[in-house]
Amino acid sequence: MKISIVSGSARSQSQSIKVARFIESQLAGHTTYLCSLANNPLPLWDEGVWSGTPLWQEKWAPIKQELQSSDAFIFVAPEWGGMVPAALKNFFLLCSAHEVGHKPGLIVSVSSTRNGAYPIAELRMSSYKNNRLCYIPEHLIVRDVEQVLNEGEPRSEDDRYIRLRLNYCLEVLKQYAEALGQVRKSGVIDHKTFPNGM
Repeated sequence: MKISIVSGSARSQSQSIKVARFIESQLAGHTTYLCSLANNPLPLWDEGVWSGTPLWQEKWAPIKQELQSSDAFIFVAPEWGGMVPAALKNFFLLCSAHEVGHKPGLIVSVSSTRNGAYPIAELRMSSYKNNRLCYIPEHLIVRDVEQVLNEGEPRSEDDRYIRLRLNYCLEVLKQYAEALGQVRKSGVIDHKTFPNGM
């Protein structure tokens, strides 16, 4: 099973990439791909994505190939002013059903304070309609992120709890990956007739 992790922060030294790498370390025995949106490696969406212009062949095609070969996804979304960062929203505009369609996604929200719920609501509301990504019912909110998921043993009860909850979410995600694999193989998916969501 291959699981792709997308770190949605555009900052070069972010807590989101720390969390993404910690999650990757918990997926021993599985193939992983870590995509960091630090420093905005992807241009803003334009119609060249559809025609495969040289810019998009260079910037998006390698990522697209990794996503297409993935069975499940984890999206690490920092909360910036109660919103998902623009780099992550742009990422979802680039994704189509060919990359993420009918595959499970786990949302992991990151907050430096006790917040973190807004990215969950925003992504569930507006990031999957045309690309057909299937968010699982579980999600994770990593609050006070500087204090948890650091290297070594847990340093507090909150740290122990979030690690335990993360591992639970990962096990649920893996089961959804297996189940949705059957959906994709079933032959009922018809993106030719119904290319966009309603």
